[in-house]
Amino acid sequence: MVRRSVLFSPGDQPDLMRKAPSAGADVVVFDLEDAVAPGQKDGARQAVRAVLSDPEFDPGCEVCVRVNPVGSGAGADVDAVLAGGSSADAVMLPKVEDSEDVETLGRLLAEADAEAPVLALVESARGVLNAQAIAVAGPTDALVFGAEDLSADIGATRTDEGTEVLHAREHVVLAASAAGVDAIDTVYTDIEDTDGLADETRFAAGLGFDGKMAIHPAQVEPINDAYTPAPADVEWAERVLEAKAQADAEGRGVFRVDGEMIDAPLIAQAERVLERAEAADT
Repeated sequence: MVRRSVLFSPGDQPDLMRKAPSAGADVVVFDLEDAVAPGQKDGARQAVRAVLSDPEFDPGCEVCVRVNPVGSGAGADVDAVLAGGSSADAVMLPKVEDSEDVETLGRLLAEADAEAPVLALVESARGVLNAQAIAVAGPTDALVFGAEDLSADIGATRTDEGTEVLHAREHVVLAASAAGVDAIDTVYTDIEDTDGLADETRFAAGLGFDGKMAIHPAQVEPINDAYTPAPADVEWAERVLEAKAQADAEGRGVFRVDGEMIDAPLIAQAERVLERAEAADT
């Protein structure tokens, strides 16, 4: 499953939720947390449930629900929106600070007959420092990095260069990679600056992130483009996997492509390139 672009849509606006998949994101997130005012939570839960249960709603992408934090509404969200099963493919949990937060949500989902993979959003100093334990928790399927809340938590000043959160970003990528789960990068808050978004997304991809969050439909295309491999990279990946298949058939564990010795990390890189290329074609 590819998660290049992860687009948020307010949980209290049914029309926007229904339109969100048309933006072309790999994942759409119906947001019951920050996008919904405290007094509108119940109405938002009903709206999300109605969209998810509508047989005419055919998103064609992964659909995720961002619940409220554990201890601050997550249980009510699960009971009202997801209980008894729904068409949600995943659940995003914000303000994750340790593995117990994810395990607790996993139990809530299981008790409600609504088990789903969890995208754990780490956005505090404690959450980032505990990223490794969070990543290996059973329900976790992705680590999601939240730079804005982290900066507020540690008293950092956000800059265009992002040096104040670079160490944290790299730490999240390392934790996700070690656990074999996806790493999703933080939002880019300037909706009008598509060039800046494209540059930052390419930088995040270079760090090892699998995708990036989007807060507006117009951000989806630049993110997807930044994660779309160049034709030369696709051709290289195809040659690698073809050579691997031939080597396997001949019982050889070592082989070359374009004069380069190919090992397991390069094979994994080739597979990722083709997976992203396939996603770009769909």
